[in-house]
Amino acid sequence: MKKYSNLIIVILTFIILIVILFNKTIISETIINSFYIWFNTLVPSMLPMFIISDILINYNFTKYIPNKIINFISKIFNISNNATLIVLLSLVSGFPLNAMNIITSYNNNLISKEEAEHLLLFNHFPNPLFVLNTVGILYLNNNKYGVIILISTYLSSIILGILVRNKNTLTNNNCITKSSKSQTFTEIFSSSIKKSINSLLMISVTVCLFLILSTLIINIFHLNSYLSLGIKSILEMTMGLEHLSKLNISNIFKVILSSSFGGLSIHMQVISILDERIRYRNYFIGRIYQVLISLIISLILFYVI
Repeated sequence: MKKYSNLIIVILTFIILIVILFNKTIISETIINSFYIWFNTLVPSMLPMFIISDILINYNFTKYIPNKIINFISKIFNISNNATLIVLLSLVSGFPLNAMNIITSYNNNLISKEEAEHLLLFNHFPNPLFVLNTVGILYLNNNKYGVIILISTYLSSIILGILVRNKNTLTNNNCITKSSKSQTFTEIFSSSIKKSINSLLMISVTVCLFLILSTLIINIFHLNSYLSLGIKSILEMTMGLEHLSKLNISNIFKVILSSSFGGLSIHMQVISILDERIRYRNYFIGRIYQVLISLIISLILFYVI
């Protein structure tokens, strides 16, 4: 079976290679565009968050937060105190850094494998800088829409976390004490920079590949604007949001669709971060439920705010 699957992959890759050779100009423009999007929209919002989050995890910063706050979050989501560290960081850092925080905490023996997989269900908060600046102001040209999208995605994750709280069983295995490390701040800071750069490069390549794929599909089949939006939004979120902002449709549809965008590109980034140790399945299931909740909330907020 594996032999045939490998053969299929080789054939598909060879076909894509041939298509790329016959569309060199379009592919070159797409690659340049993808790196422009990555450098101008993703790097400014992600790089500082990547470095800061990794440093805070290494210093187990929940020890310096009042116990009442930690216990409150822990009880709401039925997670260990160590897992609240990941939730708090994800609130300000966004995806795919949420997956990186989970795997880093797991590697540092802060959480168990079971709790790491449980966190994947609901711990999917957006990067506030990206939503407010890039989506709200740059793409939709309205700060109010950015606020609506941010609130709807935050609330949908919180509601989902409460709904699935009983799926996590707190045991002594969830409350792992971090082993002491004799690392200096300079060593931790240097390591955080290296990991952040590697993650950003991985994201840039993933974005580039999915943009190339979407461009090829759109040009080969000569898709109209609405079908192009569907392909781009399914494959790569950032390109889909940019394309959505240019369509002549009602603002309410732009806001609702923007609040539910994810894209296979994000999923591939999460898979590459988690590797084989933490199962990806819960992340996929969580995104389906979150999209449905987010659609309802964004629709309500559009008329309320």
